[in-house]
Amino acid sequence: MPTPAVDLLKAKLSSPSGTPDVKATNPNFIPPTQPLTPSRQLPTSVALPVLPAVEAAKRLAAFSAVDRHVGLEHKVIGIGSGSTVPYVVDRIVAQGLEANKDRVFLPTGFQSKELIIKAGLTLGDVDQYAKIDVTIDGADEVDNELNSIKGGGACQLREKVLAEAADTWVIVADYRKNSHVLGTTWTQGIPIEVVPFAYAKVLTNLSHMGSPNALPNGKPGLNLRMGKMKAGPVVSDNGNFIIDAPFPPEMMQKPAELLHAIKMLTGVVEVGLFCDMAKAAYFGNEDGTVTVRADDGSVGQISSVPNTPIVASQAESASVEA
Repeated sequence: MPTPAVDLLKAKLSSPSGTPDVKATNPNFIPPTQPLTPSRQLPTSVALPVLPAVEAAKRLAAFSAVDRHVGLEHKVIGIGSGSTVPYVVDRIVAQGLEANKDRVFLPTGFQSKELIIKAGLTLGDVDQYAKIDVTIDGADEVDNELNSIKGGGACQLREKVLAEAADTWVIVADYRKNSHVLGTTWTQGIPIEVVPFAYAKVLTNLSHMGSPNALPNGKPGLNLRMGKMKAGPVVSDNGNFIIDAPFPPEMMQKPAELLHAIKMLTGVVEVGLFCDMAKAAYFGNEDGTVTVRADDGSVGQISSVPNTPIVASQAESASVEA
């Protein structure tokens, strides 16, 4: 359902003057006072609210990724999961109704589905659109080769389906997720989705493969993920259980080999290792900049983004940047 901000923007777009007397239906809602831009967009915020350092880093990474990878030609867009993704949706909404009117947005889970609906964007699903133009998603950790660990939110199956279906898959995260080797900062282990009746067998298999029952720091190692506000294990959106399996550094240095070995275990539905899939990763830094790592090995820096996104096709954006 559209939000009050979306309703306000629609009313402005339909008015010849662009400034009708629109009254909020919610008495507690204060409509934005800033005018529409010349291209009839709604600025993300004027000025952007001050956030704690980590949240500001996430926001800057998300805004940069949307500005560079979501152009006018992109009509089917995957929206991932995680704490950075709300800022992705904010930036897409800020591109305006003209940019979004013919787009459809596919979620990776309940969280992103709710974000899409509440933003007033058109909701779709991957069974309707098997080919996606671009998917933007978060990550729990990313290594030097843009391999990543995902599944801290138990959405790795749908996340990987949308990543594989996309022509371009982009990661957004904060600086804490930027590592040389997987398993450095995300020590909980690789999230593995398994069918419920096979979890004990898969736990045994993973133990034989080298996943320890306890970490060197004394924290639990290989385990069935348990719910924090319910009795019993975490259940994914697909009705499956989640196993968290840490492995020694020497095994984590070869994530593709480890992925294939785990995936071959009967009972495993999907593994939270995403290898050789990302086009680029955007990391918001504590100093207010963004580090951009591309799949060709290049590394760049972004110091800021405009309050209002510049909406163009990717070809036009590339010519402007050049």
